[in-house]
Amino acid sequence: MMEVEETQQIEALEDDEEEEAEDEEEEDDERGAQLGYVHVSELENHGIARTDIHKLVNGGYCTVQSVAYSTIKKLCEVKGISDNKAQKLQEICYKLIPGMSFITAAVEFQNRSSLAMLTTGSNELNRLLDGGIETGSLTELYGEFRTGKTQLCHTLCVTSQLPLERGGGEGKAMYIDTEGTFRPARLMAIAERFDVDSAMVLENVVYARAHNSEQQTKLLKQACALMSEDKFALLVVDSATALYRTDYVGRGELSERQTHLAQFLRQLTRMSAEFGIAVVITNQVVANPDGMAFQKDTLKPIGGNIIAHASHTRLQLKKGRGENRVCKIIDSPSLQEAEASFSIGVAGIDDPTE
Repeated sequence: MMEVEETQQIEALEDDEEEEAEDEEEEDDERGAQLGYVHVSELENHGIARTDIHKLVNGGYCTVQSVAYSTIKKLCEVKGISDNKAQKLQEICYKLIPGMSFITAAVEFQNRSSLAMLTTGSNELNRLLDGGIETGSLTELYGEFRTGKTQLCHTLCVTSQLPLERGGGEGKAMYIDTEGTFRPARLMAIAERFDVDSAMVLENVVYARAHNSEQQTKLLKQACALMSEDKFALLVVDSATALYRTDYVGRGELSERQTHLAQFLRQLTRMSAEFGIAVVITNQVVANPDGMAFQKDTLKPIGGNIIAHASHTRLQLKKGRGENRVCKIIDSPSLQEAEASFSIGVAGIDDPTE
């Protein structure tokens, strides 16, 4: 009799565990539908074992998109994923993600028309950028010190949380700081300007300090896990190149530095497409040894062609008169080369002062 009761208790516990697992999967599916991606747990409905799904999550693949965008070689780096299994995973993911095959330009136009534009805080700057910083793409800000790169990033951390009709992205912001320049107090002042609760703004900004280029890359794995669980609209890396300059010194390490930087930027580009977020990176400048004395601009951004090709929109920030700054469009697939002025105030980025 005792054995029968124990068996019934065990069966009841197993049933409860199965129900909890099903509830978790349903929550993942609902969350994914709201956030615009397909959670990797969906693969279980297509013949992939739950243990393999756990392996993918532990390897940083939290969505079906992340598996589809990866290569077979990269998937095989996940412990327990063989070459055959990786090929099977990609075949399934390609079928689940519409964008992995050909579509018409009309469909792509419709997809892009739904992208949010994050307000910069300056009407002049918004007009220059045709609405603001574009989500679903990577924007690079480069310039000398005190040109407003970090201040613009702080402003975007607040505006990304605003409703769509106010120029926001209705999502959280993530900030990877490599130079120790992140200041929560600045967010509070900017939040007050936009009439948003400062405590809520601080809670909705996820922050991490990177101390070396390897940690900087590893943080992206954590970022993907967080973004698969909640709605994010912005990822800031300030600065994307600073740690590479100190970790890789001399011409002998230049090739290795550029390879690692390219991989880091590739992952950022993938995340912008995977989660539909605006990725904003800042970049430093160095003196151009090839520049002539009579040339107007003798500075060039760090990273060379690697970072130039990775950026969808490239903006140069320059000093103007007083607190005014100048933003110039260097490269963009949709914007013509032009420039506009803006100012840096107590409450972030604003229109230029007279």
